[in-house]
Amino acid sequence: MLEKFIDTNGIKIRAQIEGSGPLVILVHGCPESWYSWRKQIGVIADAGYTVVAIDVRGYGKSDKPYPVSEYSLKKLADDIVGVIDFLDFETAILIGRDWGGPIVWHTALLYEDKITAVAGLSVPYFRRLDVTPIELFKLLYKDRFFYQIYFQNEGVAEKELEADIKKYLEATYFSADFRGMSDMKNGVFSSINTKTPESTLLEGVHIYENYPNWISEDEMNYFVKEFDNSGLRGPLNRYRNYDLDFKEMEHLKERKISQPSAFLAGKLDPVNFFVLPQGYKDSNDLRVNIEPQYENLVDVALIDGAGHWVQEEKPNEVNKFLLNFLSKLE
Repeated sequence: MLEKFIDTNGIKIRAQIEGSGPLVILVHGCPESWYSWRKQIGVIADAGYTVVAIDVRGYGKSDKPYPVSEYSLKKLADDIVGVIDFLDFETAILIGRDWGGPIVWHTALLYEDKITAVAGLSVPYFRRLDVTPIELFKLLYKDRFFYQIYFQNEGVAEKELEADIKKYLEATYFSADFRGMSDMKNGVFSSINTKTPESTLLEGVHIYENYPNWISEDEMNYFVKEFDNSGLRGPLNRYRNYDLDFKEMEHLKERKISQPSAFLAGKLDPVNFFVLPQGYKDSNDLRVNIEPQYENLVDVALIDGAGHWVQEEKPNEVNKFLLNFLSKLE
């Protein structure tokens, strides 16, 4: 695997590159890294693709501009197109997870001639609402703690979370995976339901004594090292751009994703329950709910036994899904 620093959109992006053939760019979410795709890179490369897994700006070894506005969806989409151009490709297929989902969906909307297909994990595409998501969250969670509202004030979450990066990552990963979500449903995290808007993120968090089977402590330590290097301002700034995104993406508010598309999520991904109070019952239920946003939704899947970190929790199932999607494009 080749590590390369790519000049794009006025910054440098760190990328891990493997394989040859059509370009596939993998875009991670929060709090993640190119390393979050470690179980997919080789598999997709072996199938005949040039695979590029990036550190999104603000993460790892990529540049970390300071202003909040440097983390808008428009800026991040421009970064992706700059990667395509730097590597001397005409087009690319995009795959994104969590915040990487909105990044690849909007890159596909803004640059239809550059993006030939797009797949998302965990976060589907939804067209623009009449209010910003953060306004909606403030209405829904006016009397309760919600992490995205907590992230809005610059420096507050950074101070708490950077004090113990490993605790933050373990708490975030382990509360939203299949084990954590199962325990949540069974009442293990009952203290979280009593948190008020004045609470902090790690307040009342459940501490597991052992790691789940999808990640080792050595792998966790890699992520810790990356965030020790990058800090958390860049990742958290993405959550602070809802108002700017709302303005910059107004011209796209009626648009569907036109490219061949695919979407999958873990059956116990907490994002599922943001959308529907009871989550999705099955893949057909998921398709019915999201298909109106797409012109050509090729594949949809809910993965049993997985939460939010689906490509790490269930790599074999995810790899099979992605390779099947890619094969249909050929």
